[in-house]
Amino acid sequence: MDRNLIDLYEDGGRKLVKAIDGLTEADRVSFPVPGTWSINQLVAHLTDCDLVFSDRMKRVIAEEKPTLTGFDESKWVEGLHYQSQSAPDLVALFDLNRRVMTNVLRLLPPEAFARTGTHTDKGVQTVEDILRYAVNHLDHHLKFLYAKREALGKLMW
Repeated sequence: MDRNLIDLYEDGGRKLVKAIDGLTEADRVSFPVPGTWSINQLVAHLTDCDLVFSDRMKRVIAEEKPTLTGFDESKWVEGLHYQSQSAPDLVALFDLNRRVMTNVLRLLPPEAFARTGTHTDKGVQTVEDILRYAVNHLDHHLKFLYAKREALGKLMW
C-alpha cells in the first residue's frame, strides 16, 4: 500500500474548497458546459459519493467481508434536490469527511488495506481499491468543475 495515496485523498478536500472559491450563488446554479450538471449539482454529487466511499471503507475495515451496495446517481440528483443544496456547506462537509477519514486511514496497519468487501456492481474491493477510486473520482470531476469555471470566465489562476 502506497501511503502517499492517503495524502492525495486528504488533499482532495482542499482542492474542492479551492475549486468553488470566489464563485457566486448564480455561478454555482448555472449550467455552463461541459456536462449537464450545474456546479452545485456536481459538488452535491461529489460530497454524497465521498460519504458513500468513506462508509464503504469503514465497513470493510470494521466488518468481515461486507456487501457494498451501489446506487443510481440520477435518483440521488433528483431525489435529494442537488440543485438547491448549499455548495459551500457541502464542500465543508466533504473536506471535514476527508480529514476525519484520513485520521482513520493513517492509523491502519498496512495489512488492513487488503481487507475486502463485495460490491454488488463491481465485485470484490479492498480498502485500497475504494480509497484509490475515491481519489480518482474527485480528480475526474474536478476537470469538469475547472472547465465550468473557465466557461464562466472565472479561472482559478
